[in-house]
This record gives sequence, C-alpha cells and structure tokens, in this order.
Amino acid sequence: MVDNEEKDVVGESKSDKFKRLASKRVVNAISKIELIANLAAPSYECTSEDVTKILDALQGSVDKVKAAFSKQKTEKKVFKL
Repeated sequence: MVDNEEKDVVGESKSDKFKRLASKRVVNAISKIELIANLAAPSYECTSEDVTKILDALQGSVDKVKAAFSKQKTEKKVFKL
C-alpha cells in the first residue's frame, strides 16, 4: 500500500517533490527521536551500555543519510598540476 505522501502530485517538479517529502519525513523522524529521548526520564531505568547501543544505532542511520547525500552531490574533480 502506498502512503498518501508518496503519491505524485501532477505537474510537481522533482525539487518540489523533494521538499514536500523531506519536510514530512524530517518532522516525523524528529518526532520519533524525541520519543526516544523521553526514555531518559526517571520513570525508566537503563544501563550506559543500553544508551550507547541506542546512540550508536541512531548515529549509524544519520551517517548513512549523510553518505547518501554526499554521493549524490559529489563533483568529479579534474586533476591539474
């Protein structure tokens, strides 16, 4: 099943589609990350190893996103002496 956000808007440019989807997805991702931050409340108990695992997993995902965007925007550099 295709999410409504995924459906193409007729006449929408690639840039507009990117902005529309990125806005929704980033807001959703931030919301979910903030829910994880709520686990730091005193009503929960965790070890430092648990926290490290969570943060490593989140950082790994952010690193994958950075890599995906950097590959897309990599310019071929011409070697000159």
